[in-house]
Amino acid sequence: MMSGEDPASNRVRKLAALLSADVEGYSRLMGEDEAATVHTLTVYRAVIQTLVQQHRGRVVDSPGDNLLAEFASVVDAVQCAVAFQRELGIKNAALPLHRRMKFRVGINLGDVIVDGERIYGDGVNIAARLESLAAGGGICIAGSVHEQVKTKLALGYEDLGSQHVKNIAGPVRVYRIREQPGAAVPLSWMHAPGGPTLWRRGALAVVLLALLGGGGVSIWQLVARALPSSPTKPSIAVLPFVNMSGDSEQEHFSDGMTEDLITELSRLNGLSIIARTSAFTYKGRAVKPQQVSRELGVRYMLEGRVRTANNRIRITAQLVDGTTGYHVWAQSYDRDLDDIFAVQGEIARMITRSLAVQLTAAEEKHMGSPYTTSAKAWEYYMRGTQRYRRFTPADNAEARALFESAIAEDSEFSRAYAGLAATHRQDWIFAWTQNRADSESQAYEKANQAVRLARREPEPKPSLPYALEQLGYVEVYKNHLQEASDAANEVLRSSPNYADAYALAAHVLIYQGKPEEALQKTQEAINRDPKYPFFYDYHRGHAHYVWGLQTSPKNPDVGKRHFEEAETHLRTALKKNNNFRSARLYLVAVLSELNRQPEAVSEMVTYRNMGGRTGDRIVPYKDESIRRRLLERLRAAESGA
Repeated sequence: MMSGEDPASNRVRKLAALLSADVEGYSRLMGEDEAATVHTLTVYRAVIQTLVQQHRGRVVDSPGDNLLAEFASVVDAVQCAVAFQRELGIKNAALPLHRRMKFRVGINLGDVIVDGERIYGDGVNIAARLESLAAGGGICIAGSVHEQVKTKLALGYEDLGSQHVKNIAGPVRVYRIREQPGAAVPLSWMHAPGGPTLWRRGALAVVLLALLGGGGVSIWQLVARALPSSPTKPSIAVLPFVNMSGDSEQEHFSDGMTEDLITELSRLNGLSIIARTSAFTYKGRAVKPQQVSRELGVRYMLEGRVRTANNRIRITAQLVDGTTGYHVWAQSYDRDLDDIFAVQGEIARMITRSLAVQLTAAEEKHMGSPYTTSAKAWEYYMRGTQRYRRFTPADNAEARALFESAIAEDSEFSRAYAGLAATHRQDWIFAWTQNRADSESQAYEKANQAVRLARREPEPKPSLPYALEQLGYVEVYKNHLQEASDAANEVLRSSPNYADAYALAAHVLIYQGKPEEALQKTQEAINRDPKYPFFYDYHRGHAHYVWGLQTSPKNPDVGKRHFEEAETHLRTALKKNNNFRSARLYLVAVLSELNRQPEAVSEMVTYRNMGGRTGDRIVPYKDESIRRRLLERLRAAESGA
């Protein structure tokens, strides 16, 4: 922007983008409840000031309910106004209708006189007059602003024509900013009483018209994609925090922060949270918020960065509206490493406040409760979790050592015991050890210890879902199917957002001989984890395999279709993780059932080369005939090899 000196006064003149805002109906609000109005105004003004700073502006003055800010760029000014109107709209949704505080905003591009920290001139006055033309929650901009932003910001602009405003000599061209084209749910609908109901009626009308016109399927799919998954629950994805330490060995800090926030938020009934696997598909990728919103079906996403050095940790987090790409909230934290749990709790609280999530008394009380007393134990645990997920014998052994180190730092660390149980289960199930009986015993003992410790945690017992999940898997392979089912169902009752609990339930149902129910549970897991992990594909393939065995005797054609479906899912699992031996083994059985014996033999060779064995395979089916049939097919393929 150009600037210069006024020769008459030696005061500096410059061109600036000016934002003026005030509260609609402020006198009424004060008359009804002064204390509540002042409190709300203080909170809302802090939001605006923060967003002004984030958009490279400065607040010039804020008397009473008014606020004046200046920006070097009109784009920054408009983006800031849209951002804080959205955030205040969300906050207003949590207030009774008569207590909602709506700001009117006017933005002008004009010449101003700078006197110290203050600015004067017609440019300021016009911004104030534009503000008076805006509705509560709305934004009006001058024609000069519109010319600058119309091709740069994907917003709607309504031309209000030339307006004569008080104390300004000539008419001012005015535009009103509308919602961004294509936004999933306009804020004016979202926060209006009964808004979602009206919107649904409109969507239903579109569907009915489409059906009458013969285009039912395609139009319905289009509308269904636009429908929010739950109008009463904000949906959010926590994207992998970026490791800014310059040391890949510190990756567990950023990953651990991400996972803990997902866990914290997934316990809240008022939020829909995307599971870890889907979120981590974006790790190391530069993606636009709109893309994430579209691909995961969420409106909001949390992004962040983590830097560790000299026992200090610096965390930057920002909440972004995926329909616009604008920031709803952002904050930086610079703390001692031991304060990492407190920071996680603060971020979770800021998210719930920004999205007006109604918390239960228990959720409010226990949000941010740490699940270990030691930052060092947490670090060992996160490093162990990284190793465990690589699913190799060597990494499994390293993970076990790290979990044991975590327990040495905190002997009450339930999640570390759960991780330890998982490593012993891997050794037992996949025969990665010479003493499988000892691994089985250790897996069972450590899983039960994890559950006992988790049950002693204060509500909401944050480690209990993980402990029960590990105990459930151990119970499956010990052929305690009812106990495994009980564990899975307890997790689902306490943590309905926990996708892997649905996967465990599906796993149990398959061995119980209920493949159709298992597929339904797997779908529920996928709904919570759209970019789901390879073992969900394995569960689907396994379920269709069992279903095929059940239907083939009476209806061979139906059985064949299930086997073909099983092959598709098992190959997808192997495409995602070519080292996953369980999927490889069941692919052998499926190919054999489809009378493609040469292919079955070839896959068996691959399985054996991976270190797999069939003779002592644990297959705890409730129906013994399924187990016999599976082993018969595997032995046939093995003999052919």
